[in-house]
Amino acid sequence: MDTEPEELQFLGFMGIFREARNILLSWKGIFSSIVLSLVLPLSFIFLLHIQISNLIFSKIDRNEHALEDAPSGSRAEDRIVNRLASEWAYFVAFKAAYLLLEMTFRKVLTVVPKVWRRLLVTFLWSFALLFAYNSCALLVLIICLLLVGTGAAGAALGIAFLPVYLAGLIYISVVWHLASVISVLEDMYGLAAMQKSKALIKGKAWVAAGIFLVFHLSFVGIEMGFAKLVVHGRWMGVVPRLGYAAVFLSLMSLLVLVALVIQTVIYFVCKSYHHESIDKSNLADHLEVYLGEYVPLKGRDVQLEQYYA
Repeated sequence: MDTEPEELQFLGFMGIFREARNILLSWKGIFSSIVLSLVLPLSFIFLLHIQISNLIFSKIDRNEHALEDAPSGSRAEDRIVNRLASEWAYFVAFKAAYLLLEMTFRKVLTVVPKVWRRLLVTFLWSFALLFAYNSCALLVLIICLLLVGTGAAGAALGIAFLPVYLAGLIYISVVWHLASVISVLEDMYGLAAMQKSKALIKGKAWVAAGIFLVFHLSFVGIEMGFAKLVVHGRWMGVVPRLGYAAVFLSLMSLLVLVALVIQTVIYFVCKSYHHESIDKSNLADHLEVYLGEYVPLKGRDVQLEQYYA
């Protein structure tokens, strides 16, 4: 990074994006290799999963409508029920295979055999936290609706509850993403990484939340555009759909790459804000790891000593 470690703490929303842009431009060769070997294939798998899921689910939807019109107890009903059972089995099997493929992506395992395990543990902890948060939020909402009813008061309560719920959801997501960076650059993962992330994010939570929201909305926009113009765009013909598919694949790959760099910049900004020294001389080594045989990160790679202004 071009910015001095002690100056990173002053970077705001736009400053973080500018720093990420400078990093991407300075290490174009390395990032091009990362995109071709990791980001592009994973983006392709994700978009292909949307296409195949739609094809399977459209068959399920047609058979469910046909089941409603079939006479009760008839052979036609039995045949439709059997088809539905098979199609649901295919759908569940495909979802399981998709998740397994993402988690055991061959190139990732051969290049970063230890990093992905730490990331997986961190992800499982974040998933458990999100599950607990959503369960508690739903329980609180149900109790409140039971107390005030589902009329005008219930609607007003729901409107007031939504922004509070979303704020908590965004905060947990920000902590999780920063914990993922910590899991790679420091000798901690899982719950410890989540706790370290929570401590680091203090003072920069609003900036990180704003950046996360921008990326999340961009991700949703790409997903919706792909679904509309590629998955449901049969009226355009094969060639235009393939063209749009290539565009959305490129956009998704770029978004994922920039998001990964931004997360790392936020990590260093937070460390600087809390006056933790940053040994940025090894940053290039961390990136070059993806081009060759992986070497586990050591404590000396990311120093945690305190510095004083």
